[in-house]
Amino acid sequence: MSARMMPHAAQLEVKFEPFTLARLDDVMQIERASYDCPWSRQNFTDSLYSGYAMQLLVADGPGGEADGSVGQSPGPLLGYFVAMRGVDEVHLLNLTVAPAYRRQGWALVFLDALALWSRGVGAQWLWLEVRVSNLHAQAIYSRYGFNRVGQRKNYYPAVQGQSEDALVMSLLL
Repeated sequence: MSARMMPHAAQLEVKFEPFTLARLDDVMQIERASYDCPWSRQNFTDSLYSGYAMQLLVADGPGGEADGSVGQSPGPLLGYFVAMRGVDEVHLLNLTVAPAYRRQGWALVFLDALALWSRGVGAQWLWLEVRVSNLHAQAIYSRYGFNRVGQRKNYYPAVQGQSEDALVMSLLL
């Protein structure tokens, strides 16, 4: 667990699991509840088949025991991330915390896991885009150490056929 976690996050036992199609319905439920223009099922399956790094953060507890008991249903899904590896960099494509678990420090846990994995595969940089309107995510990334390095015009689709700019941020590992 991250030293940066808030007390709420430390009270819940969790584990990272690889993204599988078996949890895609859960992922889609969180994705649709989180965004006006969510990723499609196809975006997730394409990412999976492309070999991108995809991790789920799952709570242990009723229905999700850490002992791996046969017949147990998986625990609640706290969120997920999708990242693409490059030559000496990793590009974060999607990091989403389920609405019920937000503002508890879980985004920092995801970033810690992503940074650790990225260093392990030899990456020197982490890159991401974030909507200009997503001030909360920008604050999390800045607090983690990401720096704003640019802006992409009309990068994200928005409601009613509109588009929204993205801030480009990077972190030297």
